[in-house]
Amino acid sequence: MRRISLYAAVSVAALSLGVSHASAQSGSVEKAVGGYSFEDAAKEAPETKNFHSADGHLTFAIVTHTAGNGFFDPVYVGATVAANMIGAKVLLLGSESPVDDPAREIEILNQIVQDPTIDGIIMTTPQVGAYNDIVKAAVAKGIPIATTNSYDGTLLNRSSISHTGQDASAAAIGGEALAKCVLASGADSGSIVLPSSTAMGNIEVNNRVTSAFNAIIKTLKDAGKLENFKVDAGPENVGIDTNPNDPVNALVSLFESRGDVVGVFTANNVFTPPLVKAVAQTGKTDKICAFGFDLGPAQQEGIAAGNLTGSLGQQPFLQGFWPVMQLYLQIDRGISAANLDTRAQLVTKDNIARVGKRFEN
Repeated sequence: MRRISLYAAVSVAALSLGVSHASAQSGSVEKAVGGYSFEDAAKEAPETKNFHSADGHLTFAIVTHTAGNGFFDPVYVGATVAANMIGAKVLLLGSESPVDDPAREIEILNQIVQDPTIDGIIMTTPQVGAYNDIVKAAVAKGIPIATTNSYDGTLLNRSSISHTGQDASAAAIGGEALAKCVLASGADSGSIVLPSSTAMGNIEVNNRVTSAFNAIIKTLKDAGKLENFKVDAGPENVGIDTNPNDPVNALVSLFESRGDVVGVFTANNVFTPPLVKAVAQTGKTDKICAFGFDLGPAQQEGIAAGNLTGSLGQQPFLQGFWPVMQLYLQIDRGISAANLDTRAQLVTKDNIARVGKRFEN
């Protein structure tokens, strides 16, 4: 009787093990409900390489409004990585100027859209309303477009064109950090200034200043300290008008004229490197809460030296990588345009050592 019971117990245990093993494997999916294999479905369409140019490979062009200051370097890296992954070519183009130059960008775009070897165009759109003719020409030729970095909400066919970039509201992260820095510094009063320039026509930068301004106001108000400080972002809260052609001296003059600046926020790469120099020149190193935008060499050096408290990165690698992938998906898969918000990366002395390890910032 005992032998029979022991045998039965062993048999049940073995069966249980078998069932457990089978259950572990039963969740695997070998083919689609429609009957096709995932391996076959993952292959590139035979006609993709001959899209538009019909030359056996895809060629994308990415054109920016300022390739001369280094900000877009990680964008170009991201675009190159994506192109390599899908076996495509990518032309890295842009204005040679170190400051915003939409006119030169448009000149390059007008040439690119006529190039018969181009299968897709990626462009920045800092000047609202200036790119519709480019879109019209591209549509007429059957060339898909993706925009990146700066956003033009009025762009022709906007809903069918993907955008990759940082929403201006992300500047609130910097504004909040600035206000907290001022409060933590022990300052009981003073001016917090947000210098900028609307002359460049970059609506995205204007919106950043407004978002940062609102965040500063809210943070100080929540702390019950708003009445102690004068927060100035100009008459329309888009920035105190500052000369972009001589930004260092303009910032120095602003500091000296106010005499009580305890915090400053700059919203782009035009003013943030000059802010680093202005802080050093006025002897405010480690004595002022100075926050800026982007994470180029000047910003990183400024943070390390104490001339910049922190800076907001746009994670620009994604601004090159995703548009290439988006155009490829539109061409190969017929996937509709999908936007990507790259958010913001706040960098201070606490995490500066982790920035730029793989050219992504």
